[in-house]
Amino acid sequence: MGSSMPPPPPARPREDGSPERRRVAVGCGVGAVIETYDFIGFGTAAALYFGDVFFPGSEPLAALLLSFATLGIGFAARPLGGIIAGHLGDRIGRKPVLVGSLLIMGAATVLIGCLPTYGTVGVWAPILLVAVRVVQGLAFGAEWGGAILMTFEHAPWRRRGLYTGITQAGFPVGLLLANLAFLVSTRTLDGSWVWRVPFLLSAVLIAVGVLIRLKIDESPEFEELKESGEVARNPLLDVLRDDWRNVVRAFCLRTAETAGYAVSVTFVLSYLDDDAAPDVSGTVSLTALVTAAAFGMFATIGWGALSDRIGRRPIYLLGSAVTLVWGAPMFLLVGTESAVLVLLTFVVSYCVCQNALAGVQGAWFSELFATKTRTAGTSLAYQLSAVVSGFTPMIATALHSATGWVGPAALFSGYGLLGLLATLTTRETWGPAHRAGTSRTTAGGPASAVSAPAGAGGR
Repeated sequence: MGSSMPPPPPARPREDGSPERRRVAVGCGVGAVIETYDFIGFGTAAALYFGDVFFPGSEPLAALLLSFATLGIGFAARPLGGIIAGHLGDRIGRKPVLVGSLLIMGAATVLIGCLPTYGTVGVWAPILLVAVRVVQGLAFGAEWGGAILMTFEHAPWRRRGLYTGITQAGFPVGLLLANLAFLVSTRTLDGSWVWRVPFLLSAVLIAVGVLIRLKIDESPEFEELKESGEVARNPLLDVLRDDWRNVVRAFCLRTAETAGYAVSVTFVLSYLDDDAAPDVSGTVSLTALVTAAAFGMFATIGWGALSDRIGRRPIYLLGSAVTLVWGAPMFLLVGTESAVLVLLTFVVSYCVCQNALAGVQGAWFSELFATKTRTAGTSLAYQLSAVVSGFTPMIATALHSATGWVGPAALFSGYGLLGLLATLTTRETWGPAHRAGTSRTTAGGPASAVSAPAGAGGR
């Protein structure tokens, strides 16, 4: 379609969404809670325990680097999971991908809790850890696109930021539960049970999540697409050929958020745990992170809802700008070793720098792509960025070893600059014309062309 012509309105449900909209949003959010609990719990364990448990013969710095490298391997596997899930989601539907990813993630996480340590089986311990971590990465790579798009395509058109924000809020809830589990286990358990129990508890969550997701209806937009015979035969090839620029833009936007998190949370946890802050205990840092995650549940939903009122770009500009200037103050504040300032630092880093971006991504990324390639496009961009974020803690650790806190602070600010530039070069999909246009949408009829999101061109 020529660039001078506006894209036709995408297929969508009634203006008030599907009858299942709330159950879908909550159900997808619950799944996001569970998968984040599993995946992020590994990050906490890597920062606090795995260096000693799986790499005990190394120097402390080398053990931490190896532990973070194992963390990064899971992130590196996520693009493949995203590619597979994107293809299947656009070919056979969103729901099967949601259920399958949850089952695979659950099995892998429980296995981590059962792994033998280096002291038991020697070098096989880290090998097995890496293998299970790859499976985790594949499953988590399949999760986001399906969950967000199911919510997006069931949601009321005017409130898609709010509804996808509800699903995105599953991630801070998962972060909260994972770190609560580690916080409790640290205080009540001894030996290897300190890190094993949080992973083993995942089995209960998985059972609940699968039951909820089996009751969710398939996306109405995908059902309409299937009935019309317009399902893409090769959605990945189509999106790379026709819409690769949006893949690149979404990749940069997502990298600013997820890699920034890898510095401000994952790396800072290890920074506080070593000699850089000897007076800050693991309990203090975990308590600060748990508190930030509790606020983050509401912050993520709030940012998503606000984007329905003022647009996607303004929120992303704000979050990226704060990230850009927050690098040095973040490390200076945690360097005071004051529990209150450590708490404040985690709240700002998570609730503003991360949540402001994450709360908008569900709606904005979905609006950038056409319905028939939406899962492939969003999943590919979202999960490719995970490769960058997955190895960011290891990079930050190496920078800290060479330059002190200045290197990780500059890295964090650099991610903020990337987000700022990407936001300025990505079009607004929910500007004043789009928001005003929805008021003219009839309850069951199509909206005018001006109200259609500036997507990649129809279905």
